[in-house]
Amino acid sequence: MLIGGSAGSIEVIFKIIPALRDGFTIPVVLVIHRPASSKEGFITDVLSTKTPLYLKEATEKEIIQPGTVYLAPADYHLLLEKDHTFSLEASEKVQYSRPSIDVTFEAAAEQYGETLVGIILTGANSDGSKGIEAIARHGGHTIAQDPATAEISTMPQAAISTGKVQQVLTTEEIIIFLNSL
Repeated sequence: MLIGGSAGSIEVIFKIIPALRDGFTIPVVLVIHRPASSKEGFITDVLSTKTPLYLKEATEKEIIQPGTVYLAPADYHLLLEKDHTFSLEASEKVQYSRPSIDVTFEAAAEQYGETLVGIILTGANSDGSKGIEAIARHGGHTIAQDPATAEISTMPQAAISTGKVQQVLTTEEIIIFLNSL
């Protein structure tokens, strides 16, 4: 499962991750726009006090494990590979961002197809909309945060505008959906 967001998304993630049910085994990959200077581990350190799930920043060639929440490292694009590992890339920024939600979502869509769930949260640009299209094209499930509940509606609205978002949900509805998986 992939969750992407930008401005305002940390607050939403701090609601979603702690609310995941005991025994949640699906790996979760968070792609959050943050400055290259972001302190390594800050988000995972704070979140880990609020959930029994294991949280960490993804590392090069790391095997993706069930029940783990991975955060894309600041200033790297995060790719999911065929052998179920991560790959980090420092290529050009996409939508002024590295990590780019589109880059991660598109790479994962090719590898995971119909088993993938992609969620776009609040944010101030259209990063993630191409990734949502890729997930839909490969048969995965697509969700956008309800723009009316987003701190900045641009990102979820851009995803919805693709016509490929299957569900538009509030934060509470996203939590219910994820816990039903």
